[in-house]
Amino acid sequence: MQARLAAWSAIPQLLREPPRFGDIFIFAKQKEPNMSFLDKIAAAVAPAASDESRAEARRKVEALSHGEEWLRMIVEQHKQIEALFREAKASSGPEQRRAALDRLAIELTGHANAEEAVVYPIVSEDSGKTHAGMAYEEHAMTKVQLSKLERMDPSSKEWAEKLEHVQSAVQQHIYQEENSWLPDLVENTSPAGKALLNARYREEYERYRGKAR
Repeated sequence: MQARLAAWSAIPQLLREPPRFGDIFIFAKQKEPNMSFLDKIAAAVAPAASDESRAEARRKVEALSHGEEWLRMIVEQHKQIEALFREAKASSGPEQRRAALDRLAIELTGHANAEEAVVYPIVSEDSGKTHAGMAYEEHAMTKVQLSKLERMDPSSKEWAEKLEHVQSAVQQHIYQEENSWLPDLVENTSPAGKALLNARYREEYERYRGKAR
């Protein structure tokens, strides 16, 4: 949180209110014109987490997930998304890349839709409205970039570069969830709220996956 506040304080027009995703992008664009736009956003909000920090956050959230089925499902989906990014990056021919990207987009969109419908309203109450606002906007921008990626030539250098940028942004988003936002729910959400998470999260995820098949 201190890193985010330090970044926000560098944006004069946002000193008196939490930053919006688009405002951070405009500021970063002015600062680093040669960076990708997703990298600009991540750099403006907070430095990217190291591999060690992400691994430590994963260990802690996995420990917290015992007895929290909703959290176990989210973390397992995070792992699946990470594996699908690796699969897409390792794909060679255009058809393989398209197929890998399709699998990634289906999993990522189903996961995002379930979080937006069920998890983030509770994040707003039990972790913070700023966290929930960031989460919704990060999902929206990732969906936009995935859509652009689907329309690019999968054999091009630009396709590979954009996939790398989307992966970096998603990695940072997952870290924020696992390091802070989701542990806050474990600590602060009522038993009734957790029962709702358990019942509704799987329902929303499977509703999208069923439509996507």
